[in-house]
Amino acid sequence: MAQTYDVIVIGAGPAGYVAALRCAQLGMEVACVEQWINTQGNPALGGTCLNVGCIPSKTLLESSEQYQKLKQGLDTHGIQLGSVELDLQQMMQRKHEIVAQLTDGIAQLFKSNGIVWLQGRGKLLAAHQIEVTAHDGSTSLYSADHIILATGSSPVTIGAAPLDGERIVDSTGGQEFTEVPKTLGVIGAGVIGLELGSVWKRLGSEVILLEAVDQFLADVDEQIARDALRQFTRQGLDIRLGARVVKTEVGDEHIAVYYQDQNGDHTLTVDNLLVCVGRIPNSDGLAAPEAGLLFDERGYVHTDEYCQTNLPGVYAIGDLVRGPMLAHKGSEEGVMVAESIAGHSVNPLNHDAIPWVIYTHPEIAWVGKTEQILKTQGVPYNVGTFPFAANGRAKAMGESSGMVKILAHAETDAILGAHIIGPMASELIQECVLAMEFSASSEDLARTIHGHPTLYEAVHEAALAVHGMALHKVNT
Repeated sequence: MAQTYDVIVIGAGPAGYVAALRCAQLGMEVACVEQWINTQGNPALGGTCLNVGCIPSKTLLESSEQYQKLKQGLDTHGIQLGSVELDLQQMMQRKHEIVAQLTDGIAQLFKSNGIVWLQGRGKLLAAHQIEVTAHDGSTSLYSADHIILATGSSPVTIGAAPLDGERIVDSTGGQEFTEVPKTLGVIGAGVIGLELGSVWKRLGSEVILLEAVDQFLADVDEQIARDALRQFTRQGLDIRLGARVVKTEVGDEHIAVYYQDQNGDHTLTVDNLLVCVGRIPNSDGLAAPEAGLLFDERGYVHTDEYCQTNLPGVYAIGDLVRGPMLAHKGSEEGVMVAESIAGHSVNPLNHDAIPWVIYTHPEIAWVGKTEQILKTQGVPYNVGTFPFAANGRAKAMGESSGMVKILAHAETDAILGAHIIGPMASELIQECVLAMEFSASSEDLARTIHGHPTLYEAVHEAALAVHGMALHKVNT
């Protein structure tokens, strides 16, 4: 007879482990199925985000930025240094230690909240049963009143550049190089490609990014994207737009990358190649046919706005369902589903108030609508911008490039979108997210007192500029 729980969660990434924790907090008996094996060969919680995604990549971004500042960013502060050397092994070791600390922390939270960790691969069967295949191949059956599917996503692979795990790698392998590549090709100039390309550029690689789309960062506000392209190019990132890779050949010493653009056929020779062209949901084999779970044409689990699937008592959250593949989006869905199971009154996620961040230097962050979307939709709007060049704190930090841009409805003044490129954009955007969640107007933000001198004053000034009232720039 299958062991029964109140809730079984399949997947322990940010969506799954948060859902499990919230269910346990609400008094439910919870089990969580997770099959992840880390780079040390040990079972681990945390999914892609903590093991090979958000956390290790941001750790490398921070370390590489510190290295770059020591090499060439401190002289303007009157600080002169001698020789600065890179210890890549130590940098990678620090990354592994931080990942271990956080994943071990989740294991401790599971233990403290009485959550049972079922190690292995979970599969949804009929009648609310779950089959768990352990790492040794043995299988066990469990059942639950409620089941939450949260198996995340994986990098997309392309036939033109088959991975070999050493020289042609995906985002996971792009965080594990044991030597700094002399030349690094990156297929895809989106969020992940830019972040990992920035890491290796700072550490000494010549980095060439091949982006098949003609428009740089097509989902970002066009004004912000143009500024970003200008700044990244100035940093030495070679970004080639409209470049579609058609074939790769791995030689004894180099990789030949064949690509096409509007000017014809080209060949690029690199030492290593990083493939970052998107992610797909981990839905293959998730459910047995007899379970009757409904998927869409792209492999996403079909759900309503409350993450309820077509099967009563079965939910899907995170990268498995439509919407942005963002850890924080999945976590909030996990909380919503847990509270719904507990009988609480819940509201669906406000997708217009989900922040996006690119952790390059400068950082890029945004929430809500872009100017191009508002134009397409015919929404009347006002724009307020403010440059960090006019912000005292940014000048003192030596980080005066970029801007804050706020879009507000021309009639109601409700904030429709906020876009930031510059220092600490990942932190500054949260004020705008909060404002939008509470349906604030640009005037509300403009009337909020901001400390001085702070970077947040740039947000304040952009809100003032919506109605031509900025104090520290000429209003146009």
